[in-house]
Amino acid sequence: MTASLPRQAAPPDEPRRPAEGPGHRARRRALTLLIIGLLIGVPAGYLVISANQSRNSGKDKEAKYAATGLTTGLPSKVQRRLYQVPVPHPADSTASYETNNWKTSRLYVQFRTNAAGLDSFLQTMGARRDELEKGDISIGARDQRVSGWHFTGPGPWWGLTHGQKNPAPTQDVVVNMSDPANPMVYVVSRTVP
Repeated sequence: MTASLPRQAAPPDEPRRPAEGPGHRARRRALTLLIIGLLIGVPAGYLVISANQSRNSGKDKEAKYAATGLTTGLPSKVQRRLYQVPVPHPADSTASYETNNWKTSRLYVQFRTNAAGLDSFLQTMGARRDELEKGDISIGARDQRVSGWHFTGPGPWWGLTHGQKNPAPTQDVVVNMSDPANPMVYVVSRTVP
């Protein structure tokens, strides 16, 4: 036989809570569903956006490294610093291409700038405009084939080779001065790792 315990009565000074009405119950359930939806939906949306960005980044890198010739745009800041190719401002018609092997790494860069930009480029590289030699195509046939450059159009063509002691890169520069106000610059910077 089980003994029943006496129930304790509610304190007389505490008011009774009114019974929950159907409208209040519906609002409480809707609020609960909204909170659960947000707790699940916000992280899931973040994951979807992050996955798409990651996939797009991979496709961009794949296209960059699958390139077999010049691609439009500036080389990265790291490439410009490693190969010591200071593309001046302003510059347009920019394109670049990098090749690497166990023996030599090369960066091919082309851009069009103004006369002050050419002087700034040469000075930052450690050369001067008076070092350019008329008719000197300092970029060799192999590098011309790799880059697709042909130095046969209207000139005059000016060039120089800026040699430096390893591991600093050596730059071969060719400048098309057919429009002296807007010279077109071609650079091959090579370094031995």
